[in-house]
Amino acid sequence: MIYKKVEKIEEKISAIGIGCWNFGGDWDCTDDKKSEEIICAAVDMGINFFDVAPVYGWGHSERVLGKALKDSGLRDKVLIASKGGLLWNDKHETTNNLSKESLLKEIDDTLTRLQTDHVDIYQMHWPDPNVPLEETAQALEIMKKAGKIRYVGLSNFAQADVEKMMTYIDVHCQQSLYNMLERNADSYHEIPLDYKTEKEVLPFVEAHGQAFLPYSPLFQGLLAGKFHSGSNFSKEDIRNANPKLVGPAFERYLDGAEQIKAIAREYGRPMNEVALNWLRQKPAVTSIIGGASSVEQLEQNIHCTTWDIDQEMMGKIDRVLEAFEEI
Repeated sequence: MIYKKVEKIEEKISAIGIGCWNFGGDWDCTDDKKSEEIICAAVDMGINFFDVAPVYGWGHSERVLGKALKDSGLRDKVLIASKGGLLWNDKHETTNNLSKESLLKEIDDTLTRLQTDHVDIYQMHWPDPNVPLEETAQALEIMKKAGKIRYVGLSNFAQADVEKMMTYIDVHCQQSLYNMLERNADSYHEIPLDYKTEKEVLPFVEAHGQAFLPYSPLFQGLLAGKFHSGSNFSKEDIRNANPKLVGPAFERYLDGAEQIKAIAREYGRPMNEVALNWLRQKPAVTSIIGGASSVEQLEQNIHCTTWDIDQEMMGKIDRVLEAFEEI
């Protein structure tokens, strides 16, 4: 495993992390026992970073991760990054809430589900324009002093707001949408994004010594090379809510993925490894939040750390990706 170090965080972090969304039951082929096997195998393979959120599976993903780490005695060997500020009702309709009162309750619920006394990185999942940043910072400071969180992260925040938050409390990491075909995207699942990852976020985190955690590194599976024209999911799969994967825009992204697949085939490399290495070789990227639906898939993802994309191959990739620089 390759580990990366940033100024703001004491520990070295594995270049490949585990994104736990699919452990919550929102995606096809989810099974708790299999998820626990993946978690334990990941630690055995050198992964020390797990990214989760309460909203993943409506609390279930945190419970699965917490149980696996406690039962196996692995909690102290890993860094857990969870999130706050995204609530849901009985109909699974979500609302953003970064109020002090809500966050102080949320962190306790998260710790209960994770069966731990602290979260290593606590990230504000989405901005909340109805709550002043100073109030959110006050809640985070209370959590830090109580030992419930160690580091503060912001997810999907405009860089101007990150900078303002830093006047109230230290910000240690950022998380944004970033992959080969979504380099400076303006939306995610139809949610507007007020940042440009490659143009704004990457330079900012490097300048301030923050960790950067790209989410959706394989474009929710598209860059693993398994998709085709037509339907790719069951009706229950939450990826149906991503118009880039099921709507009119899908063919454009599929075409880009097919071009990357052809380059990967030319060099005898699996497409998923090419997509992950493209991210890993960027200095600003700390840990890639990759999902895995089996131990075998996990092994395939980790194998990307055994080789690098050379200059010739990167040149061919860059020519394909020019068409996706602004989206």
